Amino acid sequence: MMEGSAGLKHKHLEFTLAAVSELSSSSVSSSSSYTPVIARFSADGGVAELRFRQGSEFIDGFNVDLGTAQLFKLGPVKSLCVSESSETNKERPYSWGVTIEFRNEEESRDFHSAFEQWKEEDVVQGTHLPNGAISASKSKFDNKIEPSSAKMYFHYYGQLLHQQNMLQDYVRTGTYYAAVIENRADFTGHVVVDVGAGSGILSLFAAQAGAKHVYAVEASEMAEYARKLIAGNPTLGQRITVIKGKIEEVELPEKADILISEPMGTLLVNERMLESYIIARDRFLVPNGKMFPSIGRIHMAPFSDEYLFVEIANKALFWQQQNYYGVDLTPLYGSAFQGYFSQPVVDAFDPRLLVSPPMCHVIDFTEVKEEDLYEIDIPLKFTASVGTRVHGLACWFDVLFNGSTVQRWLTTAPGAPTTHWYQIRCVLSQPIYVMAGQEITGRLHMIAHNAQSYTIYLTLSAKMWGPGAEQGGILQTSSCKLDLKEPYYRMSQPQPYTLAQDQQPHQLLQAQDIPIQAEDLEEPELLQQPSENSGAQLQ
Repeated sequence: MMEGSAGLKHKHLEFTLAAVSELSSSSVSSSSSYTPVIARFSADGGVAELRFRQGSEFIDGFNVDLGTAQLFKLGPVKSLCVSESSETNKERPYSWGVTIEFRNEEESRDFHSAFEQWKEEDVVQGTHLPNGAISASKSKFDNKIEPSSAKMYFHYYGQLLHQQNMLQDYVRTGTYYAAVIENRADFTGHVVVDVGAGSGILSLFAAQAGAKHVYAVEASEMAEYARKLIAGNPTLGQRITVIKGKIEEVELPEKADILISEPMGTLLVNERMLESYIIARDRFLVPNGKMFPSIGRIHMAPFSDEYLFVEIANKALFWQQQNYYGVDLTPLYGSAFQGYFSQPVVDAFDPRLLVSPPMCHVIDFTEVKEEDLYEIDIPLKFTASVGTRVHGLACWFDVLFNGSTVQRWLTTAPGAPTTHWYQIRCVLSQPIYVMAGQEITGRLHMIAHNAQSYTIYLTLSAKMWGPGAEQGGILQTSSCKLDLKEPYYRMSQPQPYTLAQDQQPHQLLQAQDIPIQAEDLEEPELLQQPSENSGAQLQ
């Protein structure tokens, strides 16, 4: 039985329950022989709260402040309401919970809906998360992302021109298509969830591969275009449902046998969509379900590029003017110089600029925790192949589609066919000098921020080389701080750089040629060295 209305203007809303109990205590039940237990939403004094009563008497200690409460769905007719500790509540200075049992599923759904509405009107926009997830004042996405960043992000991906840019990346789109179609066995007769579906192209691929049903989840306005595209392909579209909303918040009627997504940003992790991919895994994927892609690797190597260094440094020359309309600009020169070097450079570069073979950092999407992506700390160690000036660290990534039939990689490596991700380079404002055979060490430390990206801290050091090296310490060190959110999109195609006589072109790490075995994934260092026969050497 439900009385009143969910609107705060009606001041209260009541539900009849089957039982209610505080955790670790006996329940208070409702039956024909007992006075019913009533859950009452109210907003006395402008504060929304949930209380419980039998007859006309409220049960002492069962007051829930909706501003701090969270609701877990334990089963079809059972839920857990948890209230956070309050500085003003001296009697209960800790979080506590109330188990609520409903008489049927319909009343359970109504209660959850009311809980959501009361939080919306009293606190902020609330959300009802199914499958045991949290119903809180904000979703997990909203709690960690600035609203202005999210608005711009979803506006960007809600435009067809940007979707076209990605669709016309034929390396990207073609690799996804091949990975899906070549692994029909993973899709045929199975339920698929497309995380961040965009135009719906991956959902259509999954349907082509025989998926039983595909749920295409898209938070931006692109969801409407996806519906239109899918409706225009009715033989496939009848097995696809487009759901507009964030994966952290939406409800799905069933679990997925396989997740498919394109969550990669620049340097793999930019835009922080990988976290949503992991949340989708935890919320919707059946045990031992598949993820396309299942593994990501960030590849790194020091590079030397005098042209790029001079280009960036020269940008700040404007601020060296001592008489700009009678104004001396030089006080800002140092800040401008560092500002230009705080921008990671996004472009396609010649792999012969690499000073050593690359190393890589492996992220297993099937195992990693969402929180592990908040801070990524990678120790660096290289051996220089040539004597030169090291201007920074070059990075790219690849991802693995670990299908039952075919394992296929999508790579963004330099020298491989260019993608819309290009490669990324972190440029040091103070280059370091190395000799052939010299060890280069350092650290790539990335910390996530609420603008859907990362702050990058890079340090590279060159150790002493030659006689007495064992007694020598660090010879020179250079560090920089960069914002992955604000790159310099250089986008130039590789230039025909000439090789020094003692410099040999490095063979590329062509991920597609490397078979990955289960034991390899347990030892990431096995993935760090390029195969002797892998890749195409530039002529």
